[in-house]
Amino acid sequence: MDVTIRSQQLHTLFSYEKKADIVDSRLEIIPYNFIQKEKSREIKDFQRELLPTEFCPLTDDCIQENKSFTYTIFAPKRKIKHDKAIILLHGLNERTWDKYLTWAEYLASATGKAVILFPIAFHMNRTPDHWNNPRAVLPWVTKRRQTVADLCNSTFANVALSSRISRHPLRFYISGRESAYNLCQLVHEIKNGEHPSFQEDTSINLFAYSIGALLSQVLLLANPDKIFSDTRLFMFCGGSIFNHMDGNARDILDKEAFDRLQQYYNTDFLEKERLPASFGNDFLEQAFKAMIRQDVLSEFREGFFEKACNRIRVISLKKDVVIPTLGVIKALGKASSHILEEMDFPYSYSHQVPFPTSPKVESSLINNAFLKVFGKAAAFL
Repeated sequence: MDVTIRSQQLHTLFSYEKKADIVDSRLEIIPYNFIQKEKSREIKDFQRELLPTEFCPLTDDCIQENKSFTYTIFAPKRKIKHDKAIILLHGLNERTWDKYLTWAEYLASATGKAVILFPIAFHMNRTPDHWNNPRAVLPWVTKRRQTVADLCNSTFANVALSSRISRHPLRFYISGRESAYNLCQLVHEIKNGEHPSFQEDTSINLFAYSIGALLSQVLLLANPDKIFSDTRLFMFCGGSIFNHMDGNARDILDKEAFDRLQQYYNTDFLEKERLPASFGNDFLEQAFKAMIRQDVLSEFREGFFEKACNRIRVISLKKDVVIPTLGVIKALGKASSHILEEMDFPYSYSHQVPFPTSPKVESSLINNAFLKVFGKAAAFL
């Protein structure tokens, strides 16, 4: 498979509105609507208290695109319902599934399982359209640069997330918690036989990239309702302890927002923040706190990864500065020797673009690197 050519072909097929057939791989892409129900009242009450930004005067609980949205499934064509699924989770500040389409197709073809592309809260198609419109947000880039002294890496691509995080960094946790509730709702619907594409008690594994890996680690650590007890997790360019991540980048967060995020979670959130009592009953808060710093809840975190090492795998990249290998080792502890593999590719790549589509890079090198990663992922999942 030529990754560059295939990416372009899948881009023309992908749609949130209608089903598409991928004839040559015997797969179909099926869109489904998701309406947020599980714990929606708790999330709404908390989101209402978060200060809005100037470019979006609505409080977070009023953003309807985040509550009702479309997700898609890459699935082998078959007459009966599927009994195995992989949920694919993306990275921070993502607005399009383009780079993930070849990932989903390969995993679905190689495993024979349905692959669910599920968006994290306030990402992908879960935001108002103007948040991703350069013409609409460029004035806010200018204003942010005028307001924040010596601002680095502020662009139209990250101004929406950067402004919202700077206004109140607790958004990061609340959105992560909302995403966790959404995923639990989806898993419950599937396992209870309420989803039209899946049989009751379908087995569900996770493929997680970047910040999606952090969300996956929190879910497995907390294991709400024991629904992830048997789940396998494959992480790519993810899995680091939070305070070793570096999201200061033109397509992720500007420097002021990322510095504020790290300062807030490494100090205020761990030491001072009081969250609603109702949030303390499902262990998500404890699980997230265990992933912030290496010295916090280390026995709980490392003990879990030791026990679960047979169902978790990680591939990190040597030149990844956003999610460095050292940060993954600090998160996993001794289990990293069983779980983690560091790779390097013979071309220029980055965390955000591990498989570049530039004509300057020989396509065979990209294709070989892609197969090296996703061959291992498919075999494990």
